[in-house]
Amino acid sequence: MTNKGVFRMTRLLAATALGLIASSAFAQDQTTISFLHKYPEPESMAFFEAAVEAYEEQNPDIDIVMEAVADDPYKDKIRVLMASDQVPDIYFSWSGEFGRKFAREGRTYDLTDALAGAEWEGRFSEAALDPLSFEGRQFGVPTNVNAKYMVYSTEIFDEYGLEEPATFAEFLTLLQTLAEEGVTPIAYGNQAPWAATHYIGDLFAKYVPNDVRIADYQLLADPDDLYTHPGYVEALQVYLDLGDAGFFNRGANALPHAAARGSFLSGRAAMMYLELVEFYMIPGSDLEESGWGFFAIPPVDGAEGSQTLLTGAPEGFLLSADTEVAEEALDFLNFLTSPEMAAEYVRTTGMTSAVIGSVTSETASEEVIAGLQRLEEADGMALWLDTDMDTQSANVILAAGQGLLSGDDTPEAVMERVRTTALDVQGGR
Repeated sequence: MTNKGVFRMTRLLAATALGLIASSAFAQDQTTISFLHKYPEPESMAFFEAAVEAYEEQNPDIDIVMEAVADDPYKDKIRVLMASDQVPDIYFSWSGEFGRKFAREGRTYDLTDALAGAEWEGRFSEAALDPLSFEGRQFGVPTNVNAKYMVYSTEIFDEYGLEEPATFAEFLTLLQTLAEEGVTPIAYGNQAPWAATHYIGDLFAKYVPNDVRIADYQLLADPDDLYTHPGYVEALQVYLDLGDAGFFNRGANALPHAAARGSFLSGRAAMMYLELVEFYMIPGSDLEESGWGFFAIPPVDGAEGSQTLLTGAPEGFLLSADTEVAEEALDFLNFLTSPEMAAEYVRTTGMTSAVIGSVTSETASEEVIAGLQRLEEADGMALWLDTDMDTQSANVILAAGQGLLSGDDTPEAVMERVRTTALDVQGGR
């Protein structure tokens, strides 16, 4: 038997030992469920392949046809499938506007009653469920939760007598101290457009009142007010200033996020803005050996936005409104997000499952548990900007992230384009 075969057999035996008994076989010779997600990484595929095989073993009349596409290509693929009416029975979605638009257009199966059933009771928090709902109805099953933190080397901080900043002003002073000492303050790979939106989205949340920002993102504001709050320009100016001050590594616009992360993990920068689901990459690195900590980008004194939101979001799976196998697809998702499988998901992938009780000392590191706890203690989440704004307006920000750093764009010009685009989209609804 090949190593892959041994691995799969081990997973199947483990699933059986855990008592992962799915529902009895459906009364058909063969039922096919199409399943599309955006987790092609080896660790994720190890989990999903084993889960699919375990479920099919217990339900021999079910055939799950799974496909995985990486993050950015997935956005294009799912839009093409939607346009051609070839929507998979189960498909991945980010929360916020990315998923809301599918629900608004009637492309999602209503999961409200199903998730209210006894077998799902107590599995997810409201914080995980709410961003995957629309007009009081649940359109998605959350699979993981995520947040963004500034991760730092304690060795570098100790060397220069630095501490975690309590305010944004202290954060800027810390960055200036590192730069003056010849240390790269922040490792940053801005080659992919989404990287900039994580900084910009966090700053928008800090500089723009929450109700104003949400109304703008969802195009609910009066046309005369849409994207007119001065906090947007202020936030973009802060982002631009971080680059102009030399607080990012050189060549950030040409550097992939993974390459910048590798540089940080090897000790060549003091900090990096990382997702909670990236914490599992730290063990075994130079950073782990030297010691590390993390903090949220601190509050901005005097800014009009919310200073206690964490940038991040839950992610999940949706069912096509046109699926002919809703019962079977829901049964598979019930199996996939069972407490036992959720714990295995955390152990195998390093992701922070949305299933309550799945992230424990047996499945995750102390740092991951601490990061999840800070997320649970936050007043709420500022969802990823590029999936929370309407798509066309978000595309303006995505395109501007590099131009602001290179000096080819200005905050005022960017927001004027955002407003013009948003008004066009709003008028077309």
